[in-house]
Amino acid sequence: MSLEIVGITVLWIFLYGYLIVASIDFGAGFFAFYGRMKGKEHTLNVLISRYLSPVWEVTNVFFVFFFVGLVGFFPDAAYYYGTALLLPGSIAIILLAIRGSFYAFGNYGSKDNIVYLFLYGATGLLIPASLSTALTISEGGFLEEQGDKVVFLARELFTSPYSWSVVVLSIVSVLFISATFLTYYANRAGDMDSREELRRFSLFWSPPTILASLLVFVSLREHNPGHFNSAIEIWWMFGLSLVCFLGASFFIYRRRNFGLAFILVMQQFFFAFFGYGASHLPYILKPFITIETSVTNPTMGMALVVVFIAGLLLLIPSLYLLMRLFLFDADYVKGNK
Repeated sequence: MSLEIVGITVLWIFLYGYLIVASIDFGAGFFAFYGRMKGKEHTLNVLISRYLSPVWEVTNVFFVFFFVGLVGFFPDAAYYYGTALLLPGSIAIILLAIRGSFYAFGNYGSKDNIVYLFLYGATGLLIPASLSTALTISEGGFLEEQGDKVVFLARELFTSPYSWSVVVLSIVSVLFISATFLTYYANRAGDMDSREELRRFSLFWSPPTILASLLVFVSLREHNPGHFNSAIEIWWMFGLSLVCFLGASFFIYRRRNFGLAFILVMQQFFFAFFGYGASHLPYILKPFITIETSVTNPTMGMALVVVFIAGLLLLIPSLYLLMRLFLFDADYVKGNK
């Protein structure tokens, strides 16, 4: 396996980790706001707060690793994505700052302020929508070189059906992933009221997740036929994703094996996410950046591979300890400490 394949695989694992962990966090903020608006604070918000308190600070570790690694492995990415993500990236950073600030204000300051909770919940949906534009831009057609400058075609991005289909998918996926995990978490906590409420969310958001995925494929066929055809060649990965989705939905519907259902949801997005990434190769940003032509020198690349694999091996046990000591501790999960 070549150095560039190893590098992009490690980076994609970090991005997948961010997809799962951040989705749970972002969706939880929305469900907390929903619970307040519907007068179900006793049902949802206490449970969600128990999950968010130890987790929200570490969510962005995966995100930072990915972007630092992307620029390290493929230096041209800083030049091209720096232009492409100036607007959506700035919006995402502002939203992340608002989200973190108002989480702190809402939990350590004025706990009853509905405005803080609204901002926390709303940014949880707007952040993945803004970040998803990076994947959209990578398909090509939104940047062009004019002389020695790279110009971002904002109008094309905001009027592209493919761009909006990806935004829709990012939002419904966040809600579906978060609802399935919190359903399992509520069941483990023995909070049956919260479990049933979140189970209904899981079932409600499951059809839109599949429909949004199909919409992305349809719009991708029009926007980038080459990528669409490559995805069709590895159809079995997307088929496995669908099988995992059906299995997870079955268990949630039958009120059984909620932990296994969430593992199946993780596998559903694993196969879909890695199928998307594999079919997108060799491009990172079409047509400007490929893994063969834009990779850093071998010495630097090998050093980065070693460092990032070591970071991954350190991060996974750390997350395990976090879950063992807090999230799934018998007393903590039931609110006894």
